[in-house]
Amino acid sequence: MVRVTGGPVATPRGTAFAGLLLVAAAAAWIWLVTRWGGMPAMPGTMGLDLPVFLAVWTLMMAAMMLPATASVAALYARTITTRQTSRMAVFTVAYLLVWAAAGLPAYALAAGLGRAANLPAEAGTAVAAAVFAVSGVYQLTPLKDRCLARCRSPIGLMLRYASYPGPSRDLRAGAHHGAFCLGCCWSLMLLLAAFGVMNLWAMVVLAAVITAEKLAPAGPVVARVVGLASIALAVAVFWFPALAPGLTGGGMAGM
Repeated sequence: MVRVTGGPVATPRGTAFAGLLLVAAAAAWIWLVTRWGGMPAMPGTMGLDLPVFLAVWTLMMAAMMLPATASVAALYARTITTRQTSRMAVFTVAYLLVWAAAGLPAYALAAGLGRAANLPAEAGTAVAAAVFAVSGVYQLTPLKDRCLARCRSPIGLMLRYASYPGPSRDLRAGAHHGAFCLGCCWSLMLLLAAFGVMNLWAMVVLAAVITAEKLAPAGPVVARVVGLASIALAVAVFWFPALAPGLTGGGMAGM
């Protein structure tokens, strides 16, 4: 049985799929650490062309998002009675494709904002403040609350997905849930523009925030605290530009 109140409940059948997602996330983290662990927090797109950037971006999203999504995947697996492995693979791939598609505007934004690092220091700092402010304000909006609520209590989504007809059900369900996660977390990913796209320490902290928002009992409070902290950074960066090495060029030492 699946409990209606609270978060999704792990079941023997769903736990296996949740475990596979955690293994996939761990593999992505290992690759990122071994490949980029010694790199400095670089501004912009790190000199990567679009296809390579999208591949790296997708691995980043897998590492950061799959742990917080594993419980939803376990719940969705409970709704599947045939060909579970292949259908859950479709669900997961569709979910990641949403984040891979988000890499297109992320690349354009990183390329544009990366130029701020070559501008006078005051201009780069102003851009960093704007990034922090936009992220922080969105964290406090009703839209953020709505998307987070759907990610935290997905029973209603499971009922909707069960009504999807035909073989495209798993593809539509994965993409639909990915869209809610994107709506919930894009403001946190925006912070990578300020901290540096491949700043592993920033990635670890943001992944922890995302997991806490979605799974912790006080998740909505965490979201608001992070929003207020981001707004505070928008002010503090004028005095401490190194808070945004991805835009000000500060803090470029190895991570």
